[in-house]
Amino acid sequence: MKKRWEIKSLENLENEKILALGRGIVISRKDIFSIPGNYPVYSSAQLNNGVFGVYGKYMFDEELITWSVDGGGSLFYRPKHKFSITNVGGYCRILRTDILDYRYLYFVLVYLHSTIKFDWVKKAHPSVLRKEYKTIPIPTLSEQKEIVSILVKAFADIAKAKENAEQNLKNAKELFDSYLQSVFSNKGDGWEEKTLSEVCAKITDGTHQTPTYYSEGIIFLSSRNVTSGKVEWNNIKYIDEKQHLEMHKRVAPRIGDILLAKNGTTGVAAMVDRDVVFDIYVSLALIRVLDTVLPSFMLYFINSPVAKKQFNKRLKGMGVPNLHLEEIREVIISYPKSLKEQNRVVKKLDSLSTETKRLENIYQNKIDDLEELKKKKKKKAFNGEL
Repeated sequence: MKKRWEIKSLENLENEKILALGRGIVISRKDIFSIPGNYPVYSSAQLNNGVFGVYGKYMFDEELITWSVDGGGSLFYRPKHKFSITNVGGYCRILRTDILDYRYLYFVLVYLHSTIKFDWVKKAHPSVLRKEYKTIPIPTLSEQKEIVSILVKAFADIAKAKENAEQNLKNAKELFDSYLQSVFSNKGDGWEEKTLSEVCAKITDGTHQTPTYYSEGIIFLSSRNVTSGKVEWNNIKYIDEKQHLEMHKRVAPRIGDILLAKNGTTGVAAMVDRDVVFDIYVSLALIRVLDTVLPSFMLYFINSPVAKKQFNKRLKGMGVPNLHLEEIREVIISYPKSLKEQNRVVKKLDSLSTETKRLENIYQNKIDDLEELKKKKKKKAFNGEL
């Protein structure tokens, strides 16, 4: 750290009247509806730039730094415009702009936010922030502006590189989905169409009763344990033997069965890949194929755009979307009658899936590296090493 740079806390800066911290006011959706307008209202959300809605009134028409009180203390730089902040948002107003630059302070606070070990699930009230942000370097105003200029350019370059990596990641996923689409749209010689009910020995779901959970016992899975193509055996819940015996009367999952998320994140499926005893919740459908279709072929079909399109057409419910068992049974699958041909298709898809995941890992690592580079740039900047 440059020796001539003073180190101050938010509390110091506020006591010295260099800045002031405050909270927003209560603004409900009813308020917004009753007084329509175009002025943004910022709240505790971390997504969508923290926008809660638009309103016919405004509280501020100035440059500010805001943060989410209920949203993990996430920080936002607000250039001068007309806007409001709800009571679950806070703001920082710089009173001495001859001493402190808004964007410099914003960059410092964002960097410190990433280093502070604090339970941000708790409320990030001004009283909390005053104590948490203790090491704010204060270079001269000209140095602050120079640091901002360097960081803005560096972040723009990083953002462009990240955008390219994210597009490559998206392209890799779309290429695989495109191949799945072409495979399961096939209606050529040797292929036939049937409903899932015609090619499955069982299509059912798990218990409709919310169980009592224990720290150990029989594994109990729900839709949150299913990702595309894989059962997540971590972060699982457990039930006791008595509940298990009752649930097994309804359905006894086994290796090779397909579990389909039918509530919430619908249309995502995975195959049971372990020979273990477990039970499932109503949010999962269990699909057990007849010997005319390979389980692995069925899994690729269910996770394909062709199946997802059919699932989406059949979604029920005004709130959390869900698939009914009868709707699942009516989904149409196109498949080769020859098991040998199904196996050939599966091997080809396995190969493409492996290559796609390899590319996805490369691009995701690139994205992660770029995020880490941003942190290093900030650290150097606030240590006077740029």
